[in-house]
Amino acid sequence: MKTLIDRLLASTDPSVRFKTTAGVLDRGTDVSELRNLQKEVKASARAKALLSERNEGGEIPYHPYAKWYGAHWVLADLADVGYPPGDESLSFMRDQVYRWLLSKDHEKGIKIVDGRVRRCASQEGNAIYYAVTLGIDDARTGELAERLIKWHWPDGGWNCDKKPEAAKSSFMESLIPLRALALYGRRTGSKKAQSVAEHAADIFLKRRLYRRESNDNIIAHDFTKLHYPCYWHYDILFGLKVMAEAGFIRDRRCDDALDLLESKRLPDGGFPAEGKYYRTTGRKASGFSPVDWGGTSKKRMNEFVTADALYVLERAGRLH
Repeated sequence: MKTLIDRLLASTDPSVRFKTTAGVLDRGTDVSELRNLQKEVKASARAKALLSERNEGGEIPYHPYAKWYGAHWVLADLADVGYPPGDESLSFMRDQVYRWLLSKDHEKGIKIVDGRVRRCASQEGNAIYYAVTLGIDDARTGELAERLIKWHWPDGGWNCDKKPEAAKSSFMESLIPLRALALYGRRTGSKKAQSVAEHAADIFLKRRLYRRESNDNIIAHDFTKLHYPCYWHYDILFGLKVMAEAGFIRDRRCDDALDLLESKRLPDGGFPAEGKYYRTTGRKASGFSPVDWGGTSKKRMNEFVTADALYVLERAGRLH
């Protein structure tokens, strides 16, 4: 394990080194080391490529939700890879996102069917998460949090399915709001946000993060594959990562998913990316990423997947 961690710490990508240092080694008290790594992340080729489309006004001149190169996704990527907080130049992209999410046209698409708000809450969730993480949150961030709190379904989560018979929350639309509200609650002291996050966590825990509650079958086989980034998609690693961030990883109902994650470890100790949701060709087409996240392979570890997997295992007390 020490050899694997040393490999990650020797990575040419400062984001991998930051994830390993901050998450796996838990050097949260060594502020200067983490700050220096975040400075490297900001100056990295990856961060520059993600931000390369910004115009003179500091905005990315496409719809914020353009997959995966719009402002919404670029900010989400930066927040997840250790970009330093407090860069006010990102506020122009934040404003792009807020104008979209808080617009009258956007609100028209929010429907109430059979007493439940039908909303792709991962959008608001991601916006809250990266605004807080990147230190560019403001009063509008709180407004988005209040919307999520108001919109959550009786079973704890969210769903955008407009069919009246849809009565259960969606894994896809509930994980990111859970992540966001848990973070927002910790940073602001909001008891409401913390309570809703705890309620949402039960959606995943009672299904052991990937199994149907009714018959124990796997909900979707793609849930059992490892990816990075997941964007709005769901897999067990992303689910376990959020459980770790939100403080639920020691719940015994995570054990099944943790066992499955450990079973995917390669001979060198690393973890592969078994699938991906992005492509680096076909510029301006949906699914385009301005950066490569290491690709997929059954035999070669992906540094980002490995750093996240080791973080989860460390928080679960399984790193040995």
